[in-house]
Amino acid sequence: MVWSSAWLSGFAAADDVLDALQDWAKLHEVVAADTDTATTLDIPIAGGPPATPAALLAALRRAAAGSGRLVLPVPGDVRGLGQAVQFAAEALHAGEAAVHGALGIVPERVADGVLRWTVFGLGAPPAAHQVPLGDAEHELTGAMRVAAGLLTELGVARHRTGVREELRDRIAAATNVRWPEGMPPRALRVLQRAVEV
Repeated sequence: MVWSSAWLSGFAAADDVLDALQDWAKLHEVVAADTDTATTLDIPIAGGPPATPAALLAALRRAAAGSGRLVLPVPGDVRGLGQAVQFAAEALHAGEAAVHGALGIVPERVADGVLRWTVFGLGAPPAAHQVPLGDAEHELTGAMRVAAGLLTELGVARHRTGVREELRDRIAAATNVRWPEGMPPRALRVLQRAVEV
């Protein structure tokens, strides 16, 4: 979503967006959730052979999608997803989605090294729910603290040596991704923390 927004705004080249996707998975598939979306955006429907991320960029441009936003829904809090029931359900299941105007995009790991992007037509852009960056940063830091406390309390790795180092290495690997040039530092920190969580 950050890269596609940078591309749509003219701050990144399409090749940069496609290269940056390799940080998330080696192979990316793009499908439409339904026939109408597939026809409108000229991308294949789910269940058939998928398109490439370049087709998704072209679809965003055709739809005049504009910049996007990240939505991280959890049970009981689906703000920002709008009224499209199937999109909301898939986004909630994935725990994340991107909204570009009246398009919703949900990522899903379908195999080792394969990320599928399912595009939903939303009818109308969902109302945006903006969380101030300071609040988001605070909440994400608190979530990391709570998660670490619960893992310690549960003793899930009490008999396994090197668990702290393993977690540290996994977090370092997950956050070792490229971001568009010129991103505001605080916004970048919040995104990196979200990836950690």
